[in-house]
Amino acid sequence: MRKFTSLAPSPGLLNSALVRTPPVTMLYSLLRPALFSLDPETAHGLTLSSLDLAQSCGLLKLLPDVPVKPVRVMGLDFPNAVGLAAGLDKDGAHIDALGALGLGHIEIGTVTPRPQPGNPRPRLFRLPAAQAIINRMGFNNLGVDNLVKNVAASRYRGVLGINIGKNKDTPNERAAEDYLACLDKVYAHAHYVTVNISSPNTQNLRELQKDEALDALLSAIKLAQARLAQQQGRYVPIALKVAPDLDEHQIAAIAALLMMHRIDAVIATNTTLARDAVAGLPHAGEAGGLSGAPVRAASTRVIRTLAHHLKNEVPIIGVGGILSGTDAAEKIAAGASLVQLYSGLIYRGPSLVRECVESLA
Repeated sequence: MRKFTSLAPSPGLLNSALVRTPPVTMLYSLLRPALFSLDPETAHGLTLSSLDLAQSCGLLKLLPDVPVKPVRVMGLDFPNAVGLAAGLDKDGAHIDALGALGLGHIEIGTVTPRPQPGNPRPRLFRLPAAQAIINRMGFNNLGVDNLVKNVAASRYRGVLGINIGKNKDTPNERAAEDYLACLDKVYAHAHYVTVNISSPNTQNLRELQKDEALDALLSAIKLAQARLAQQQGRYVPIALKVAPDLDEHQIAAIAALLMMHRIDAVIATNTTLARDAVAGLPHAGEAGGLSGAPVRAASTRVIRTLAHHLKNEVPIIGVGGILSGTDAAEKIAAGASLVQLYSGLIYRGPSLVRECVESLA
C-alpha cells in the first residue's frame, strides 16, 4: 500500500496556532470576507454596531493587552503612540467600543456646526488589490450638538481628539465662523481639537491651506483658543490636518504659519487625489480621496518635509498607509511623534494596534 502524508496540520500544531491567535483577531479574519462582500458603507456601519455589541458583552476583553509605552505630545500624556484617525466614527457614537481596542488616543469627527447628509451614495469604495479605500463621504454627520451629547454619554477616559470642519454650503470667506462655532461647543469635551482643511470631498476646502486664507483662519482659531482657555481654566491644544498632495513650497509655507501662530500640532496627512498607484484597478477612477497603502509614501514625504521646516517646534502626527508595524515605525523615523490608523484597521483588524505599538517600542 502506498503511504500518504497528510498535508493538514497536526492537532498539536493546530492547537498551538489557536493559542497564539487571539479569539477576536481570528474572528475578524473569518468575518472579513463576508464584510467585504457587502457594500462598503453598509459593512462599515455593521462593523461598528458589532463592535459595540462585542464591547457590551465583554468580548473585547479577550483582546491581548496592548503594552503601555507612554509618550507626551502637545502637553498630553498618551498611553502609547498609536491612535485612531478621524473619519471612522464621525459622530462619536462608538467611543467606548473603540476605546477597548488598546489605542493610545481616539479622534472623532469630522463634525460640522449643522447636520448634513454628505454626498450621494455610493461614496465609499474598496480596492483590495492595493489595500486601499476611496471615499467621497463629504463630512456626513449629525452635527456638533449630537456629537457633544455622545461624548458626554461615553465612559471612555482616554485621550480624545475632536476633528472639526465647515458645512458644505458655507462659503470659504465665512469658513472661520463654522470652525469657531464647532470649537466653542467641543472645547470642554476634547483633549485636543483638530482643524480639518484638507478633505478633498468638500468643494474648495483645500483652498484654506493657501497662505492668506490659512493665516486668517489660524489667527481666528488661536484667539478663540485663548478666550476659551481663560473662560474654562483649561488649555486645549489645536492641531491642523493637511493634505498629502502639497509641494515643497506649500509645505514650507504651512510650516512657517504653524510656528508663527504657535499651533500645537500638525496631522499629516489626509487622503490623496493621486491615482498613479491604483491606475487600472476597479474603482480607481472614482472621485474622492484615496487612503490605505498607496498614500503611505506621500504621507511620509510630507512628514519628513514638515519635520525639516518645523525643527521640532511643532509635533507631527503621522497618518496614511499604515498597515504594519514597520509602516508605523517609518512615520516616526520621518519625524512624527504619534501615528494614527484607519484604512489599516479595515484590512488588518484590531491586531494592527498591538503590532504597531510593539514595533514603536
